[in-house]
Amino acid sequence: MASTALKRYWLALDRHRWASLASLLGVLGLSTVMALRPPRPPLYRAEGSLIPNSPVVALTATGSEVQQRGQGIISEDFLLAEVLLQRVSAELRDQGVDLEPETIRDRTQLHLDGDDDEVLRVRVTFDHPNSDWAQAGLTLLFEGMVELSRVANRAQLQEILTALDERLPAIEADLRTAEAALEAYDREEGPAIQAALDGSLLGAISGGQQQQRQNQLALASLNSQIQSLQQQLGLSPEEALTAAALSADPMIAQLRSQILDAEAQLALLADSLREAHPTIQDLRQNLDAYNALLQDRATEVMGVMGGGPAPQPSLSQVRRSSTLDPARINLANQLVALTTEREALQQQQQVLAQTDGQLRQQYAGLPNKQLERDRLAQQVALNQALYDQIQAKRIDAEAAAAETVSSLTVAQWPTTALLERLSLPPLAIMALGGGLGLGLAIAVASLLDQVDGTLHTHDDLQDLLQVLEVPLLGLMPTLTVASGSPLVLSAQPALLADYERLRSNLQLIHRGSAQEDSAVTPTCILLTSIHPQAGKTTTAINLGIAAAQAGRRTLIIEMNVGQASCCTWLGISRPSVLEPLHYYAGRYQNPIQMVPDIENLYIAPSPQTPLQAAVLESDEMQQFLATARARFDLVLLDAPALNQSNHALVLATATDGLVVVTRPGYTAKAPLVTWLERLLSRSDLRLLGVAIADAGDPDGSADWTLGESASELPTPLAGTAAGTTADPKPSVTYPIDL
Repeated sequence: MASTALKRYWLALDRHRWASLASLLGVLGLSTVMALRPPRPPLYRAEGSLIPNSPVVALTATGSEVQQRGQGIISEDFLLAEVLLQRVSAELRDQGVDLEPETIRDRTQLHLDGDDDEVLRVRVTFDHPNSDWAQAGLTLLFEGMVELSRVANRAQLQEILTALDERLPAIEADLRTAEAALEAYDREEGPAIQAALDGSLLGAISGGQQQQRQNQLALASLNSQIQSLQQQLGLSPEEALTAAALSADPMIAQLRSQILDAEAQLALLADSLREAHPTIQDLRQNLDAYNALLQDRATEVMGVMGGGPAPQPSLSQVRRSSTLDPARINLANQLVALTTEREALQQQQQVLAQTDGQLRQQYAGLPNKQLERDRLAQQVALNQALYDQIQAKRIDAEAAAAETVSSLTVAQWPTTALLERLSLPPLAIMALGGGLGLGLAIAVASLLDQVDGTLHTHDDLQDLLQVLEVPLLGLMPTLTVASGSPLVLSAQPALLADYERLRSNLQLIHRGSAQEDSAVTPTCILLTSIHPQAGKTTTAINLGIAAAQAGRRTLIIEMNVGQASCCTWLGISRPSVLEPLHYYAGRYQNPIQMVPDIENLYIAPSPQTPLQAAVLESDEMQQFLATARARFDLVLLDAPALNQSNHALVLATATDGLVVVTRPGYTAKAPLVTWLERLLSRSDLRLLGVAIADAGDPDGSADWTLGESASELPTPLAGTAAGTTADPKPSVTYPIDL
């Protein structure tokens, strides 16, 4: 496991050599610069402390509050305020020391002892190359911090006074408004409330009710008397009034007497004189005149009684109403007087009832009035209390000005000491820089390697296959080009074992699933890869050689259209065919050719004309594959990469399964995971497993050098027999699709 990790780090350093070298050189150069710096001058540190301060005698609450606030704002930002630093810088400049405010801030360190709510001690240090100036600078800082705290407390007190002065006019105006409202309410509703409180309102209500009861008794007595007089006179009160007035008028009495005399004369002379007699005519004229005067006089009397013009009564009504004797006139006057008295009592009853209603309504609304007055009085009391509180607070704040001091005081004045600083020898600094640079180089290489999505070692590929639960069929050795070496040397004992293990693993995997598949022995296997340059063709050819060496008739079918054929490296010439269907149907020539010098190995070279998907799905291709299955023990299809076309997926449905060839340093993780999950999810084809090419020697003895490009392939070497003795370390590159 340790060797695997070292290999990964070594490969990462090799791939990202320039970034790692730049990191190493950068850190090493920086450490060299630091090692070659001249020795630093001595540095002196002045140190002292401040503690919270409070007045000797605190007589006001505002003073204590301001003091507590001043201690609560003690912080590093407050103690090293810009105004303080500028003042200290100016005073030092006057003494001949030129230090900028930012320099003073950088050389000053504060340590606040205590909790978040209360600071118990402030320890201050100030560094300077000169011991005297270090002590002078810290002394000025202490004086400035104490003064700054005092000024801050004064400012807080002034802010309190200003805030109180700003609030006082509005509060006083509210108090005056509330007092005016209470005064106006007392003027309007005060008598009623006072009358209710002293009992006079209830007395008035009781007195009114007693008077109403007395009036009711009096009305009952008057009504009985009026009814008795009406029965005696046979007149209503209005008629009695009219009759009494007419009967008491002397002019009406005289006119009635004259009318009676004239009527009496007419009655005496009516028997002796004719109607046309002058005497009779004179009497009748006099009688008419008397009647007219009587009617006019009655109208005048009735108008005077009514207080205005009255309708003219009839003569018979006047004569009937004016015939009362003195006794009846007296009774009529009594009736009229009693009627007038009754009307007065009735009006008095109405007034008493109305007054009683008003008094009762006033008494019923008394609680609301009392509550309203209490509310107004309470509002006045609240405003008065707030006004008094503001006034008291203001007086307290004015008195606090005399006892406001700084919230800080010096507990320990500055003392100066030489600051000892750690200094390493130049060689130690450079050695430390070299170690840090090497570690940084390894870290940079590892980080870049993790960012890179390519799987660089066969261990990474194995871990990924284990996670995806995809079988690992074999680790193929690393093949390199050596001068004069042939292309295909898997027949040599040093390489044959790895490909033989791949062949046997395929057979064992297939046998292990014999209950699910109808075939027991695989006869047709498709080899493909995720992308080109993965070693797929080399694996197919060397697997075919291993199977042929095991005594199985093996056919390699080239389907990797678009790239140069590898048949020339096996001593086979590539046919020139324009019609692929006729080629695979065997109409021109037999597409299957025997590989020279390798027994039991055959190859079907790919035509020069590119194959279309229709050709792969044609009956000719299906018949060709069926014939190959019948004639050979093992058929290997070298199909194009999956990211180039769908030819591999189309052909895989006609095979017993497919093998995906991967290569460390070339196969990317994301596409590999995507394609493997896609292949595992399909039910119409079977993924037999994955083979890892260029994996070095699984035992750890093979070379880890990657193959060269296809343009550097050597010329074919004919006559490579199965039993030819090979170099102990044979090497070969991948043909065409590395």
